[in-house]
Amino acid sequence: MSFLNPFSKKQAKTGRIKIIIDNREKNSLVVSELIKLGIEAEFKQLPVADYLTKDVAVERKTLSDFKSSIINKRIISQLLELKQYSKAILILEGIESESPYSGIMHENAFRGFILSILTEYKIPIIFTLNEKDTAKYLSILAKKQPKKDFSIRASKIYKSEAEQLQFILEGFPSIGPITAKKLIARFKNLKNIANSSEEELKEVVGKKAEKIHRLFNFSP
Repeated sequence: MSFLNPFSKKQAKTGRIKIIIDNREKNSLVVSELIKLGIEAEFKQLPVADYLTKDVAVERKTLSDFKSSIINKRIISQLLELKQYSKAILILEGIESESPYSGIMHENAFRGFILSILTEYKIPIIFTLNEKDTAKYLSILAKKQPKKDFSIRASKIYKSEAEQLQFILEGFPSIGPITAKKLIARFKNLKNIANSSEEELKEVVGKKAEKIHRLFNFSP
């Protein structure tokens, strides 16, 4: 099976490379950059992912959107949905103008969540500078993929709120599955955990209480 050279300036003889794009991405600058690169954009209502290049599903998020999706738990179901594809990539866009470690999340919570995605969901992550950089990655990815049909038939997956909460908690340093389950059993939700005192936490998790309390009450 032959592969296209992603660094060649020549287009395939059979026509332009095509990427299927979710309708909600129509106004994205990424799309206009892809067209400039000679990529054919085909818009569809995708139940999962933002871009499909042959057999790879790509979810694109700006850094601020990614952090918000962690807070509101939306990211958990999206990661599960991506796993329906044999190959999936998460693109986090905007490191040119925004630090991954600033904003609404503590930097260690951000690092912990990134590690959870890589180790638990085994979805690779690409950090891009901006929309133009994202488009270049997608273009090269599309040109590297073998020529074969692929399916856009994927469905939404909904995880229970308890499982979503556990996943979020395990993204924090010092909180593994056992500790997360103990916290959920005692405090029921993230708000109660965040508002609990160090002494209350100590009754549940012992020596880890000080570190967990400090993380939830950190202010840069």
